[in-house]
Amino acid sequence: MVDIDRITGDVIDVAIRIHRDLGPGLLESVYETVLAGKLAAMGYRVERQRPVDIEFEGMCFAAAFRIDLLVDERLILEIKSIDQLSPVHAKQLLTYLRLTKQPVGLLINFGGEMLKEGVRRLVNNHYPLSASAPLREQIS
Repeated sequence: MVDIDRITGDVIDVAIRIHRDLGPGLLESVYETVLAGKLAAMGYRVERQRPVDIEFEGMCFAAAFRIDLLVDERLILEIKSIDQLSPVHAKQLLTYLRLTKQPVGLLINFGGEMLKEGVRRLVNNHYPLSASAPLREQIS
């Protein structure tokens, strides 16, 4: 099993190359498609638009949301192509991490002039037995 930090490093490296070659301003779906293809070519298992069911108060809601990219069943990628990220984008990814019980996610915004300004690494420190466990953001 590949270390999660290595996976995140590979994703960021590929995303930077894509942004450098294609530039900002394309649709999110274009960046998602190219990033998924490049990661798959590197040997990673990549799922696009993976539906996620949620349970709430004893009811199951099929495909309540979709993960843009899931890499090696462990790393969630949320892709954006906007002028600037806002706090709600990080909250969205943190909620995805908590609901899927995944440890790490990357929020990548291809819309800015420099990609490094649009990359956020988010870590899920939510443990079901601890109601006060924090979620935190790390800037890569």
